[in-house]
Amino acid sequence: MGEVVDPVYVQAPEHRPKESVIIAEGIPLIDLSPINYQQEEPIIPVSIQGLVKEIGSACKEWGFFQVINHKVPLGKREKIEDAARKFFALSLEEKIKVRRDAINVLGYFEAEHTKNVRDWKEIYDFNVQQPTFIPPSDDSDDDQNIQFQWDNRWPQNPPEFREACQEYAQEVEKLAYKLMELIALSLGLAPNRFHDFFRHNTSNIRLNHYPPCPYPHLALGLGRHKDTGVLTVLAQDDVGGLEVRRKSDGEWIRVRPISNSFIINVGDMIQVWSNDAYESVEHRVMVNSEKERFSIPFFLKPALYTDVKPLEELTDENNPPIYKAVNWGKFRTARMRSNFVKSNVENLQIYHFKISQ
Repeated sequence: MGEVVDPVYVQAPEHRPKESVIIAEGIPLIDLSPINYQQEEPIIPVSIQGLVKEIGSACKEWGFFQVINHKVPLGKREKIEDAARKFFALSLEEKIKVRRDAINVLGYFEAEHTKNVRDWKEIYDFNVQQPTFIPPSDDSDDDQNIQFQWDNRWPQNPPEFREACQEYAQEVEKLAYKLMELIALSLGLAPNRFHDFFRHNTSNIRLNHYPPCPYPHLALGLGRHKDTGVLTVLAQDDVGGLEVRRKSDGEWIRVRPISNSFIINVGDMIQVWSNDAYESVEHRVMVNSEKERFSIPFFLKPALYTDVKPLEELTDENNPPIYKAVNWGKFRTARMRSNFVKSNVENLQIYHFKISQ
């Protein structure tokens, strides 16, 4: 990428990485084995009270946690990691055959912006439901009310790529739904309270490749941001680089990679549903001057027509709703546009939907 730093990558001085790194001791590590022996659907709350409590306090205090003993087969994770390495090692000419555009948001992309600064990475996105065929709105007066579908753009190479992606997606999606049951229980809700929001889900998986960067003091692999969706389940390699903004003091904390674990974080939609009981937390990714880094986030997302608003069970006179309804499809579309281009205004955030109290 040249010897002189291209200004599109340069972070403002206050957002550049610090010289010293704080390694997180605090991000909770949660063992999911208490739910592993349960075959019942959905899970039975009584036997897992300790686990539910752990999940609740992690969501409240950090917005992030790591899980082990999660039942996602290691072989399937290794298979998708290997396929990702092979895909990103292809020539740019080969990769752009499946490049995404403003209409079809799936596929390869190498020029994403976060907070109007270009990220030092390349990505490949695919949707978990195939094809994702959705009415964008269930409002018959809406001029957007046309049926449309998103199709995954599968590359020809490596030949095992598509199968590796689909097999992994199936497993990690199961884990995400289990975690949503635990989160529901931790909020005092029925375990299957969130299930119906995902019937026509828009969940996707992203393969991230962060090449070595000659100026890690100026650029970021991924700028500071909060995840817009419901829940993120991240597999990261052993290079590390993910940093989370600690809620207690605003300090950036590096998340240490733990073999065969997943990093989980709460997204904006859980923040709205829970009426701010659980907050979505800022995070970012450092680049490394010597090593490339790979990661694979799964983003759990509702149907496009979903109006997300504080749940009735969690609001009353003493705790009135803080948000008006956020239409997920419109919110997501507005946020997607800002990933393609540099703009002079901040992109849409959930605080724009706050009801003035």
